[in-house]
Amino acid sequence: MQIQSDVCVIGNGAVGKAAALGFAQAGLSVSLLAPPEPAGVGAGAAEDGWDVRVYALNHVANELLASLKVWSAMDASRIAAVDAMIVKGDGAQAGQLDFDAFGARTGALAWIVEDSNLNKALDAAMKFAPDTRIVTGRASRLQLNLDVARVELDNGDVLAASLVVGADGAQSWVRGQCDIGLDYRSYGQQAVVANFECERPHQGAAYQWFTSDQGIVALLPLPGNRTSLVWSAPEALAQSLVAGSASELAERVGAVSGHALGALRPVQPEVVKAFPLRLMRPHAITAPRVALVGDAAHVVHPLAGHGMNLGFADVVGLLKAVSQRESHRDCGDERVLGRYARSRKEDILLMLAATDGLERLFSSTLEPVRMVRNIGLNLVNKLPVLKRALISHAMGKRTQ
Repeated sequence: MQIQSDVCVIGNGAVGKAAALGFAQAGLSVSLLAPPEPAGVGAGAAEDGWDVRVYALNHVANELLASLKVWSAMDASRIAAVDAMIVKGDGAQAGQLDFDAFGARTGALAWIVEDSNLNKALDAAMKFAPDTRIVTGRASRLQLNLDVARVELDNGDVLAASLVVGADGAQSWVRGQCDIGLDYRSYGQQAVVANFECERPHQGAAYQWFTSDQGIVALLPLPGNRTSLVWSAPEALAQSLVAGSASELAERVGAVSGHALGALRPVQPEVVKAFPLRLMRPHAITAPRVALVGDAAHVVHPLAGHGMNLGFADVVGLLKAVSQRESHRDCGDERVLGRYARSRKEDILLMLAATDGLERLFSSTLEPVRMVRNIGLNLVNKLPVLKRALISHAMGKRTQ
């Protein structure tokens, strides 16, 4: 069987589903290829439990999801607005940098959203997307011709489209089929994630502590007196954190954070997970009739919390390039994809450089380097113009 569409999206994560919805709502026919769900996969926790996988979505993500009618479909009671951000250095003379929504002249700096909440809303929207077909299967071959791309499945079916969107994650099959080179660096770290009840109210503040020997600890606000941990820890430390109980992890987080939120207790049911951290920069995000988005196009360190935001910005850029194409060009035209690649180049390179540079700077144990970075945090904190520029970029906005 051959399924013909304008756009074929490969990958059913949040970025891929957002891209499929965007194209469908723009009047294009869409097929989305989702891999079969592994046997035995279940929720793993009570339905009302708090997901340990959360995203700090910025204004670009918010506006995209709102335009797709997805933001309003999420459970608002499980979304926390970030009203302030407090970044701290380490050592006796620890520097500090803080931002707040009032100073940034906005209602919120970002929003903390669970992966499950986001994907449930996207799945619901997909059911009503016009001219959209979800296909379950595994791709085996990608054939790129002058006027069409053909995705062959292992069962013999074929998905034919003018444009193939690779939204299939860091180990992208689409990227591999296009022979796109890759710069790769392992950070030798894992992101340890868990959720806690906190003794003191977080008041909508996100905290981050940079340490030279224990990695980067972030506490993100959840609704109520709850907080979500993202601890970018060296491999050995990460393994010990995951091996212990959630209560032991809570005590260690409290010690590193100076008990900023008081005593921490694991949210029930107790869940602690870890994800490897690496930098991945493909040498291109397009190929003939192919565009990469999300982790297929870039993987950055989570210290800035912008991996998902970069992916949604990719979708915005790709939708814009396709919607503004000339009438004689189809959505996979070489010039259309060239415009998409150029529109994303600066943003991606800046985020890759910033996150990688900060990780290198704050992982150094040299005392002179520690002094310089703490002085730098304090200096930036006293420069309103620079602070506004930094927070505008973090929100996905250009400085006015």
